[in-house]
Amino acid sequence: MVLSKNKIKYINSLKQKKYRDLHNCFVAEGSKIILDLLASGVEIELLVVNKQSVDKYTIPTTNIELFIVEDADIDKVTVLNSLPDSVAVFKKKSGKFCFERLEKELVLFLDSVQDPGNLGTIIRTADWFGIKAVCCSMTTADVYNQKVIQATMGAIGRVEVYYFDSNLFFNEIPSGAAIYGTFLEGENVYNLPLSHNGVIVMGNEGNGISEQTAKWVNSKLFIPHFPHDRKNSESLNVAMATGIVLSEFRRR
Repeated sequence: MVLSKNKIKYINSLKQKKYRDLHNCFVAEGSKIILDLLASGVEIELLVVNKQSVDKYTIPTTNIELFIVEDADIDKVTVLNSLPDSVAVFKKKSGKFCFERLEKELVLFLDSVQDPGNLGTIIRTADWFGIKAVCCSMTTADVYNQKVIQATMGAIGRVEVYYFDSNLFFNEIPSGAAIYGTFLEGENVYNLPLSHNGVIVMGNEGNGISEQTAKWVNSKLFIPHFPHDRKNSESLNVAMATGIVLSEFRRR
């Protein structure tokens, strides 16, 4: 099939959230991520692939629009600086978060994490540590932003992501559930008892956890710096901090 001007316009429109919401679709680039999403069962709508890479794919062409093209055509629809071998449009995942799962598993809640790279890295980190669900405030970056999708490296196919009004989310949490959060005035994460279930809250890159969300936290965590008697950086990158906290929970 020929990659028409209208199809190019459609793919490029998905760079904007309003069109991703309108069409209920998102874009992923590069065979590594695309194949990971396919293996996770994410529904594909169309695939643009260069002639040299088409043999990497074994998807049934009757169910999708397949465009086998030259690199010049891929260059018309990519947002990456380095030209990928393929670009695909996928259907967004759907589903409803079940709060009862907090009785058995750990869930992340992201309070206004706004950098797409951080959000994607957190989702990838969650996947590594077996966190199945990431819940986000409405002020957190859009998970289907292409920078987020690329940063997840395919983990978005395995991790469920939900958006909530923060107060509505915490109001629904079962009574007595552990709600952890990272604070500079918290207690040393390496010394505290940690649960195998509940919510771990991570805050905004510049401001940390908001006052609105902090009131729900019943266990404040602090990641200590070393050595303790020397001036260090004021804070950790939120994605890095998430990795440290999740590693400590899983180590227990």
